[in-house]
Amino acid sequence: MQAVGEGVAAFTAGDEVLGWTEERASHAELVAVPADQLTAKPAAVPWEVAGSLFVVGMAAYASVQAVAPQSGETVVVSAAAGGVGSVAVQLARRTGATVIGLAGERNHDWLRRHEIVPVTYGEGQADRIREAAGGHVDAFIDTFGGGYVDLAIELGVAPERINTIADFAAVERLGVHGQGTHAVGTAPLLAELAGMVADGSLELPVARTFPLDQVRDAFDELAARHSHGKIVLVP
Repeated sequence: MQAVGEGVAAFTAGDEVLGWTEERASHAELVAVPADQLTAKPAAVPWEVAGSLFVVGMAAYASVQAVAPQSGETVVVSAAAGGVGSVAVQLARRTGATVIGLAGERNHDWLRRHEIVPVTYGEGQADRIREAAGGHVDAFIDTFGGGYVDLAIELGVAPERINTIADFAAVERLGVHGQGTHAVGTAPLLAELAGMVADGSLELPVARTFPLDQVRDAFDELAARHSHGKIVLVP
């Protein structure tokens, strides 16, 4: 933090903080942020993770909250190794539920290390999910779009136990949840998630970092839609 505004008592210049802005300023080197949208950065949280945590962390938290998995239930997460999905599977697993993560095979080992049951996405995935779930799925978190809400319905999941952060047409068409980042985003919750990262109970994978002058390359990487975790711009 380089400077604080008049009347700000919670922070001083030089403090290490993380937070968010509603000004779509993620490509900027310096931004002005309201004090109530900031929290102290734990020393153990790397900057590239701290800068990534709000959007994906809140979207993952909101998704898990919306479908409310319980111990003993089974929840499926699409794009389970992506930016939001990789956090959502971990938060869902903390509830005691069995979590099935849809991902490419190169990410299966990472999912297993986090006690997630990996299932390869693509043709035949409904049958593979049923087999992994023992025939019954209680909840479904869609972090990708592209028909996964319809897949959840096909699997017999009730609409009120489905959340998507990507398929808003399905929200209107099927009455599923569309709860995302701003449904839950607060500085205290961000501090809680940062604390989990700091103590090692939550991992936010960083796929690649790019300097600001390579932002086009970063978007090309994002458009490929195969990254494990977050793509991060650094000054």
